[in-house]
Amino acid sequence: MHELEAELTRRREQGLYRQRRIIQSAQGPQTIINGQPMLSFCSNDYLGLANHPLIKQAFVQATEHYGVGSGSAHLVNGHSQLHHDCEQMLAEFSGRDRALLFSTGYMANLAVTSALVGRNDFIFQDKLNHASLIDAAKLSDARFQRYQHNDLEQLSRLLEASLAHKVQARRLIMADAVFSMDGDAADARALAALARRTQSWLMLDDAHGFGVLGNSGAGLCQQQQLSQQDVPVLMATLGKAVGVSGAFVAGSEALIETLIQSARSYIFTTATPPAIAAAVMQSIQLIRQESWRREKLFELIAYFKQRIAGLECELMPSDTAIQPLVIGDNHRALQISQQLFGEGIHVTAIRPPTVPPGTARLRITLSAAHQKKDIDQLIKALQKYLTR
Repeated sequence: MHELEAELTRRREQGLYRQRRIIQSAQGPQTIINGQPMLSFCSNDYLGLANHPLIKQAFVQATEHYGVGSGSAHLVNGHSQLHHDCEQMLAEFSGRDRALLFSTGYMANLAVTSALVGRNDFIFQDKLNHASLIDAAKLSDARFQRYQHNDLEQLSRLLEASLAHKVQARRLIMADAVFSMDGDAADARALAALARRTQSWLMLDDAHGFGVLGNSGAGLCQQQQLSQQDVPVLMATLGKAVGVSGAFVAGSEALIETLIQSARSYIFTTATPPAIAAAVMQSIQLIRQESWRREKLFELIAYFKQRIAGLECELMPSDTAIQPLVIGDNHRALQISQQLFGEGIHVTAIRPPTVPPGTARLRITLSAAHQKKDIDQLIKALQKYLTR
């Protein structure tokens, strides 16, 4: 245990120590943390749906009929009618044949690699992919290769080299649709073209695009007009823009049946409560009906970028709700985050290993529930602490 204590001390000295803050209210721009009212700019509740009364009502009503627990795994006795209906709705909304529910995006990503690739196969990933994608590849038996962020020329070379491999192999390209710490999007159309040329499968993790991007909020595939044939494996989470919990994988009949039969993180885990599925379905209905939420969000994104342009700071090139402000030094990023917190503004400092060394940042996230006056308050505080 002395070794663990020494490692924790080193983390503190390097500005890498993390601490939890206790939230005592529902998600929203205005929260209560450690007993104090806060203006929050660090939630992934992009559309402001996490505390919506209709979604809460759907959840409560479902518990009256189905209770609060599913009882077992989907393949044993835990697959309710609500789960089934939710999967059908998600498949239709995402433009896929079928969808499969998971408790988390982490579990969904593990399912894909465990079911689709093996020892003689290849996985190719963007270096800035989410940790769940990286871990899913590492835990598979496939050969794992990473390419520089959005460097499709390097990816092309890696794919071409794999084609020369004598043993017949599957090739799976896995990429974030919207990168969670940078806020930029993958060139999914180019990835799809590259996958077709090299007879590879393309998987997109649309955790931060689903619900927000596209004409109806169906995500990056809808925005870039990519079909199931272009992106055979689509994963998205349900705890961000959708405002609830869980995740799903969507694709062909053969894909979903393969996951049901072979994915260990699906087979050997208890199904989520049926009430979660009811809440998700209500949220999807709202996303379809209330396009003003997406419109307002993108208005606020433009307003934020306009307001912060007057400050001498490094804002990463992002057109999404994720607006990272690069500070560089771990201690400095943590200090500014703490100073903002002291003024009642909650912005998290993101440090390595979540981001590359030397790129510690304030990860500012916007929501349709914010108002322009909230952004003005944030800019005023940033101006004070960034110029010191």
